[in-house]
Amino acid sequence: MIDIKLLQNDFEKISQALEKKGVSNELLNSLKEKALKTKQKRQEMEEITASQNLLSKEFGRYKKENLDISELQSKINSLKTQKQDMEDEVRDLENELNSIILGVPNTPDDSVPIGADENENIVLEVLGKKPEFAFTPKEHWDISCDWLDFERGVKLAKSRFTALKGQGARLERALINYMLDFNRERGFNEWYVPFMANSNTLLGTGQLPKFEDDLFKIEGEDLYLIPTSEVSLTNLYNDEILDKNELPLLLTSYTPCFRKEAGSAGRDTRGFIRQHQFDKVEMVAITSQEQSNEIFEKMVQTASDLLSSLGLCHQKVQLCTGDLGFSAATTIDLEVWLPGQNKFREISSISNTRDFQARRAKIRYKDDKKNIFVHTLNGSSLAVGRTLVAIMENYQQEDGTIIIPEVLKPYLK
Repeated sequence: MIDIKLLQNDFEKISQALEKKGVSNELLNSLKEKALKTKQKRQEMEEITASQNLLSKEFGRYKKENLDISELQSKINSLKTQKQDMEDEVRDLENELNSIILGVPNTPDDSVPIGADENENIVLEVLGKKPEFAFTPKEHWDISCDWLDFERGVKLAKSRFTALKGQGARLERALINYMLDFNRERGFNEWYVPFMANSNTLLGTGQLPKFEDDLFKIEGEDLYLIPTSEVSLTNLYNDEILDKNELPLLLTSYTPCFRKEAGSAGRDTRGFIRQHQFDKVEMVAITSQEQSNEIFEKMVQTASDLLSSLGLCHQKVQLCTGDLGFSAATTIDLEVWLPGQNKFREISSISNTRDFQARRAKIRYKDDKKNIFVHTLNGSSLAVGRTLVAIMENYQQEDGTIIIPEVLKPYLK
């Protein structure tokens, strides 16, 4: 979450940054009013405490000199009552302020281009060559390789669930193992984490309370199916103080991910692009504040190199302020070329959240005698199902067969 002290001390700067991310004036005004009132009441409480301390010193002198303490005692008792009432009021105000702040997104970095939506994102670089075909390439759901069974997925669950079979199922597994090995060779430590998380864990990375409608809740339990292993990997260090020498921590994990896709009505209703359950290999980094820019570049390069190793044309895209995610201060998306759809589609999103998640999850590191909030970063490496789709569309043959990229063949033996 954003820094409350910074909000109170420099509200105009914070509000201008949040306006770039589409935060409404109504929310900003409510935030300003509550922040200023909380600051004012806290100052009043501190003044009462200072007065109480002075009178307490006087009380000691009166007793030592055998002076009449009755009037002084009455004043001290009155201040104690006022202080207790003020503490209760400040605590209630701070709780209300925190409740509002938990729904406020991260402020964007100054370097992030200003824009209203995805149409104003900036393409930084295109890597690799688009494949050429002697026939009209098909979209993945029309390719006759018989890897994806949409009908049986719906029968087992509902729409936007898909069953994979034969070579498709094997390739999904091969991709997971290849991605984990690829990340591990670049210094990311592999983890296997629970596929469920409690509300405190989801609060730490920003999924709660803002995106509760997109989560699958376990009835009768304080548990949700995870929307991404970013949640689990980041919160491995929830409420911990790390040694600076431990940093950076580079983590990777495979998990299935579960999302209701509450805000995507009518989008990608066909095919394997937008599912309620999908596999993903994730990268997460926990760094000192000085390290995060360098690690951000490393994570972008790792995901890009992974796509290049699969022979997939892709582009790096800098997201504008209006398209940034809730927790992100800056994000670069990787978009893979899908010839059947004749467009680039997002396959990885790599974000630096700065200390936004760390404040929520209370992840700090000790630097000399001070405890400082870490920076947390996350990125897909990669969305496995979308990578499968990219291979199907880019390596399709006219007879419906799919050529397997060379680097994956050892994983299919």
